[in-house]
Amino acid sequence: MSDAALASRHDTTRRVPLSMSHIGLYVYDLPKMEDFYTRVLGFTVTDRGKVRGADIVFTSWDPKDHHQVALVSGRPNELAFNHINQISFRVATVEDLQVIWQRLKTEPLVTDMRPIDHGNAWSLYFHDPEGNRLEVFCDTQWYIEQPCLEDLDLSLPADQIRAKSDAFCRNAPGFRPIAEYQAEIAAKMGPKKS
Repeated sequence: MSDAALASRHDTTRRVPLSMSHIGLYVYDLPKMEDFYTRVLGFTVTDRGKVRGADIVFTSWDPKDHHQVALVSGRPNELAFNHINQISFRVATVEDLQVIWQRLKTEPLVTDMRPIDHGNAWSLYFHDPEGNRLEVFCDTQWYIEQPCLEDLDLSLPADQIRAKSDAFCRNAPGFRPIAEYQAEIAAKMGPKKS
């Protein structure tokens, strides 16, 4: 790749399109909220597990999105923090994610930046200037059981990030191509209703 192409790829002034993807909510009563989101709103449970001591239920309406609403236990009765777990935005490639990471590194009011390899996505978590947790991520070509929190080094070349994730995922529980997982979830969701 030419020096000009590399410089263009990592130009932090270029606009990288974002699209809204999913939200995570801290909840008081996880079974009640799971019932509401699945029974009342029609979401399908796509995964569940524990992360950092909290129970988490992933739900979606779309088999292409592992989750659109993540319900996370642990919301305190006296709310001392923002109950929104995260607001997430999808980018197209890991190179786009690296551009966002480079840009955020220079923002003095952005805190708690944590790049994470989820196996099915590469994510960058951070708090905005008012303390709201945001995630910018791009999908991978794999599915592995969730939740999965592996370190992600966004300073590596994108091809090395892909190769490292590929090697990890191939040995992780539930590994398969994302298209297989999406087809299984589509069947679980049943025919789309209009």
